[in-house]
Amino acid sequence: MKQKTPPSNSNFIRVIIDNDLKSDSFKTRRWNGKPAPMSAQKSAAIDTAKIRTRFPPEPNGYLHIGHAKSIFLNFGLAQDYGGVCHLRFDDTNPEKEEIEYVNSIRENVNWLGFNWDHHEYFSSDYFEILYGFAIALIDAGFAYVDSLNSEEMRDYRGTLTEPGKNSPFRTRTKEENLALFQEMREGKHADGVHVLRLKIDMESPNINLRDPVAYRIKHAIHHRTKNKWPIYPNYDFTHGISDSLENITHSICTLEFEDHRPLYDWLNQKLLALGFLQNPLPQQIEFARLNLSHVVLSKRKLIQLVKENHVDGWDDPRMPTLVGARRRGYPPAGLRLFTDRIGVAKADSWIDYSILEDCMRETLNESSMRKIAVLNPIKLLIQNFDQNRAEICYAPNHPKKKELGSREISLSNELWIEREDFSEDPPKGYFRLFVGNTVRLRYGYVVKCTGFETDQQGAIKTVFCEYYPDSKSGTDGADNYKVKGNIHWIDAKSASKAKVILYDRLFNEERPGKSGDFTDDLNSNSKQIIEAQIEHSLNLAQTGDCFQFERHGYFTVDPSSEGLDQLVFNRTVTLRDRWKK
Repeated sequence: MKQKTPPSNSNFIRVIIDNDLKSDSFKTRRWNGKPAPMSAQKSAAIDTAKIRTRFPPEPNGYLHIGHAKSIFLNFGLAQDYGGVCHLRFDDTNPEKEEIEYVNSIRENVNWLGFNWDHHEYFSSDYFEILYGFAIALIDAGFAYVDSLNSEEMRDYRGTLTEPGKNSPFRTRTKEENLALFQEMREGKHADGVHVLRLKIDMESPNINLRDPVAYRIKHAIHHRTKNKWPIYPNYDFTHGISDSLENITHSICTLEFEDHRPLYDWLNQKLLALGFLQNPLPQQIEFARLNLSHVVLSKRKLIQLVKENHVDGWDDPRMPTLVGARRRGYPPAGLRLFTDRIGVAKADSWIDYSILEDCMRETLNESSMRKIAVLNPIKLLIQNFDQNRAEICYAPNHPKKKELGSREISLSNELWIEREDFSEDPPKGYFRLFVGNTVRLRYGYVVKCTGFETDQQGAIKTVFCEYYPDSKSGTDGADNYKVKGNIHWIDAKSASKAKVILYDRLFNEERPGKSGDFTDDLNSNSKQIIEAQIEHSLNLAQTGDCFQFERHGYFTVDPSSEGLDQLVFNRTVTLRDRWKK
């Protein structure tokens, strides 16, 4: 019976793996403990890993949320199926790759909760093997050295609707090709003079099969091999071979590589036939990349945001980079929930940013201790409360987790309250403080507003009230007072100042740049810096700690707090979606 197509949000890759395991497709694979050609694997024991996957970033930038989806997918599948996931750096482009990015990638994969043990590899580990394979392909008539310049090569390649035509250098003899390729290896030719191309089919409807470039000359310093190699293999040549050398069973990548799969298979099949790789070969499986609203994930656009100072670097909490997400306070569990919730689909679709934020709220609601912060403070003076008196009130650390207990918060005659919790001229339905009205101070007493004073500009400076001594929360008298308003507060005599940064979505438009320059869609209010008052217990907070500020949302301590006299908090996400249409 033909299997039904799984729903768009299901993980169809699991169906493929389940079928492969059921049929024992990969049971004959051998593994001697490290990546190697067939010659080194044929006498090894059967691979004990049921599947092998890999996460293969190029170390030329910082990972973003889209990469998190791939990390959770590849490492998660390996965990679930009793397999192994490799961390491999596809480092074949020396001009753009740096050790800084390697270290950042390692750190972020660890941060998301994954460990690759000793299975960390670099494509540059295989340069010598790849070079040997290239020679074998030349010798077998499957590759040749081409001397067309880049413009000529484009002309000969054809278009999506017109076939290409053979290079005049395609008929070079095997001896000529081997000699020229050796000269390329020895650094005897300048950049761009020659390339090594695979000899496939210049008339193929798949443009990726029209004699793709396998090697190009680059006199550049590589972050690992330094100046050892003046030639470097292209990504399409390297990637599939690296998968085979590493015994990868399921090579999972995004949809833009779907048209590259025939080349992936062609190259591995040729090297299998030549005796260099073991059977079964890895299979490439494509899934839809993450398309997230109000975000750009293009590396080019992210670089532009940084270089043009639209953001404060790669770790700006508004950036979709993992270093930015971490600094914003996005927990790894929230990202995992997000990727699980959107599923793994075969077709491209757009995911609304609100789903990501909802996942953060759901995760943080469970894990975050509650604290009180007043973000826009004005003074509340309790006139009938002894100015020399301090009283202890109790606030739960988490309303749904009684086992976490309560914390002490002090109350005196001087409090900070939110400016929005008092009105000179209250509108209909306003239940907070105004002259003559009563409200409950959360965890404290019921108070009645008696007046207020303003500063020279007419802004509210101080609100005056009186409290009812028998109304304290948690006492028998509390039930005697029925009030509609309940406001939060901080004892002004024990509170601390803090810098709070209110982060919001970086772009106003769902699809930035859809109607023009994507920078025109930047949200000018995506970052606001304010001075706030925080409860005394927050003074012990450490970098990365996350809290729910009651009424306001979820916040985390920014690394810039270290060494400062006051803490800096980043808003991770609001309590509710403020972007609903």
